[in-house]
Parts: sequence; structure tokens; C-alpha cells
Amino acid sequence: MQKSSDPRPTVLVDDSALMRRVLVDVLGGGESESGPFRVVATARDGVDAVRKVHQYDPDVVTLDLEMPELDGLGAIGYIMSESPRPIVVVSAHAGPGTATAIRALELGAVEIVAKPPPDASGRAALAGLAPQLIEAVRRALAADVSHVKVMARPPAPVLHPPELALRGRATLAIAVAASTGGPRALAELVPQLGTGRGAAVLIVQHMPPKFTRSLAERLDSMSRLRVVEAADNTPIVADTAYVAPGDYHMRVSASSDGPVITLDQTPSVWGVRPAADHLFRSVAQVYGSRSVGVVLTGMGRDGADGLRAIHDAGGGGVAQDRDSAVIYGMPGAAVQAGGVDAVLPLGQIADRISVELTKRGALLRAGGTGRS
Repeated sequence: MQKSSDPRPTVLVDDSALMRRVLVDVLGGGESESGPFRVVATARDGVDAVRKVHQYDPDVVTLDLEMPELDGLGAIGYIMSESPRPIVVVSAHAGPGTATAIRALELGAVEIVAKPPPDASGRAALAGLAPQLIEAVRRALAADVSHVKVMARPPAPVLHPPELALRGRATLAIAVAASTGGPRALAELVPQLGTGRGAAVLIVQHMPPKFTRSLAERLDSMSRLRVVEAADNTPIVADTAYVAPGDYHMRVSASSDGPVITLDQTPSVWGVRPAADHLFRSVAQVYGSRSVGVVLTGMGRDGADGLRAIHDAGGGGVAQDRDSAVIYGMPGAAVQAGGVDAVLPLGQIADRISVELTKRGALLRAGGTGRS
């Protein structure tokens, strides 16, 4: 098929009939065709979507998860194995749809946008969806999915030993930042992290509200660590990972009984909330040299300044390398900011964290104060 001279990136839209009209208006500008993208086709179900990906070769696909003939997960599997390209999931933001959306991100989708509630009118849906969807498609266009390996089968659930519930306060902290491509990266990294080191993991993943709880539950089912969505004023316990809730900044605060998590909705940073920079700076202040910061795949520079703060406080800094990152923006910015001690492929980061924890645990046992 001959390519159009229109320079705008091309998008294939697949969703319910009503949402297709909304999505075409948002992305392509409707009848005026004045939108930021060119919608080359719409699809009525998953089979139609796979067929039209081959026919029209779009730059990006937006995909619902609940479809006849072939559901969204099946369509993502076919697209990513036969003709990989960035996929933006447009999913229900409540109920079981959130868990399915997390699985979609593991299969290779790179962004997720919350679908408006069922009772929203077309105009309200358009107004609420437009900014998030346009930005998600723009981020997806920057993604390199050529090296993303599909997690074809979910791993077997991990049973947490009862003693995990009895762990004391964490003496070491691992702070992790991720954005586009992050859920897939976290699904590889977090299950590799061990227990028994006196460490807690604090995770900022840029993701819409309502989806972070499903992300935490998914990671919990795969990992030796307990993984939970963070709650305000929660004590930070060893062998536990805390995922910042969507739309809330997460920080670490000192208390008389030990560090606790605090949540707030102060203004966004770099256009995102939660922001890793807030978390990382607070980790540097409270844990100092007893901390390790990790910046994973994502667009922008969130986490770069905060990782430098951890580094300057004596902590360790790790960034994902360009070849394994879906988008190298955040890791690259962290390197430029000077807070990175090691740039590594995703599969080697857990081992580096273990080395850092061993070193910092030894300093702690030798009588270090935590701040350098």
C-alpha cells in the first residue's frame, strides 16, 4: 500500500464503536483531520486489528482489552510477535480490567490510559480523555520495542513465607523510578530481588490512578518480597516493596519509631505525579548512604536530580542501559546528572543491587550513621 504524504504519525484505533468515534476525534481531529496524528484505520475486534496492522503498518496502535473474536491480550501477543510496534492500552479504570491491563503491559504494550467511566457523555469523555491519550501516544512513538521480549506465560505465583509479616523496620532502602515500559521492566527486576537483607523497596511508576494497586498485586504474586500499594503514614518494613499510588507523590519521612511513608498531592513535577525526584530526595535525606537508587526506562528526566541527591548522600546509583530500555530518556538524564555509578542491562540490575546492599549493610554494621 502506498504511503500517504501526510507527515503525521499514523495510528490504528480499536475499541468499542462509541469509543472509536471519541478516539478518532481526539487523535485525528475528526472530520477536520486537524489532530496531531493520522488515524489510518479502525478495527472492530482483535482479529480485525491484527489484520489491519499488517495492512496499514501504523506507527502506533491503541487497543481495548475487552473485544470479541480475539481479546486484547491475544491481539497484543500476535502483534508483538509478528509485527512489533508500540501499543497504547485504553482500559477500564476499575474492576478486573486493571489487572488485565497490567498483563497487557507485560506482553509488550508500553502505555496505559484509563477509559472514561461508563456513564460519561461523549463530550465529557472527549474532554477527559484527550490530554492523557495524546501524551501517551507521543510517549509510545518514542519507544523502541524491537528488543522487548514478550512474557508469553505468567510465572507461577510465589507463596510468601509467614515470617515476612513479622519483619522489622528497614535499615536499607532501594528507590526505583520507571515510566514508559516500566511495568514490564519491574516484572523482571522485582522478582529477582531477594529477602533477608533488611531492605525495603520504594517504587514510583508513572501510571494512572486505580492501576497502581493492580501493579502491586501483580508484582506481589511474582516476587519473594511482599509488594503493596503504599498508604499514608505506613512504617517502612524490611522485605517489602511499596508502589506509589497513582496521582500521589510518595516520600520517606523520619519519625520517632523509624521511617514512614507519606503521601501528598502537591503539584506535579516534570508533569507527573507521583514523581521519583520527590521520593529519591527524601530517601537521600532519611537513609543517606544506606540507600540505592535505580532509574529504569521512561521518557523525560524524572529521577535524575533525585538520584544525584542519593549519590551525594553516599548512596549508590544505577541506571538501565540504552539497549534494554524501551525509552532511554530517564536513565540517560540520570547519567548526565552525575548520580549514576553503573549503567547496566535490565537483567543485571538485581545483582548490582545485591552487591550495593552487601556493601552498605557492612558499613552499617561497622557503625556507620547512614549519612556520608
